Amino acid sequence: MTEHPTSSLDDVVHQRVRLGILAVAREARRVEFTFLRTTLGLTAGNLSQHLGVLEKAGLVTIDKGYEGKRARTWIQLTKQGKKALHDEIATLKTLIHQLEGLAGPADLAGTGTHERPDGEAAPGSGAAPAPG
Repeated sequence: MTEHPTSSLDDVVHQRVRLGILAVAREARRVEFTFLRTTLGLTAGNLSQHLGVLEKAGLVTIDKGYEGKRARTWIQLTKQGKKALHDEIATLKTLIHQLEGLAGPADLAGTGTHERPDGEAAPGSGAAPAPG
């Protein structure tokens, strides 16, 4: 039996705020702390904590400096951070593709069924095939 795609999701990257940080940072060469805080709707303390996790994992670098007289903090993805984000997105695409292949849009919207549109039980769902 092959592993389910969710087993390949990276716990460091997949957390909503950290995924947001990586996604926003990937869109630019570097991103300023205040822009990230505002864009993601976070407090400074919450953002700092998540940045610490990403920095410790080697996914971002954090540079502090000045722009004129104003202190600034800049965040930049590392090569490892770009790869981690790419891998996470690839895993999510695999999961989406798998789910779309097993169920119609109504099933993905939460009807609660565990059967594929052809009446067969979804693999690993524990559901019995439809009688027929």
